[in-house]
Amino acid sequence: MNLSSLLAGAAGAAGLLAGGALFAFSSFVMPALRDLPTETAVRAMQSINDWAPRSVLMVPLMGSPALGALVGGLALADRLPGDRRLLLAGAALSVVAFAVTAAYHVPRNNQLATLAPGTPEAAAYWQTYLGEWTRMNHVRVVLLLASGVSLWLGARRG
Repeated sequence: MNLSSLLAGAAGAAGLLAGGALFAFSSFVMPALRDLPTETAVRAMQSINDWAPRSVLMVPLMGSPALGALVGGLALADRLPGDRRLLLAGAALSVVAFAVTAAYHVPRNNQLATLAPGTPEAAAYWQTYLGEWTRMNHVRVVLLLASGVSLWLGARRG
């Protein structure tokens, strides 16, 4: 296996794994939380947000953009065989997905963490958080899946 296939495969796998985990949130975790009483849902999401950064999910979540950036740099330097445009697109998509996480989800998760679950402020914030967080999570899923496909196709065309 050549270096480009290895890097693209690793980045693609990380993107698909992260996309799969995030897809689970969009498809059934957030809808299940929506069905719970607000105080319970807020407590559950606070617990999830507290636990997630200490979980194995961080490996693909951080690995995908790191490998994407590495593939992108090597593709820019013309050090990888393959379809350069697809490799660059896949690399960029993985980095953009991470940027969505860092710029959008993390600040909202941090804001939710500051609220006492049984308060009117938490209830009001939860209603906005639930819909907007889920919508932007869909964006992350699409970005990561597109990244994985682009990297895989880019490596295969080498």
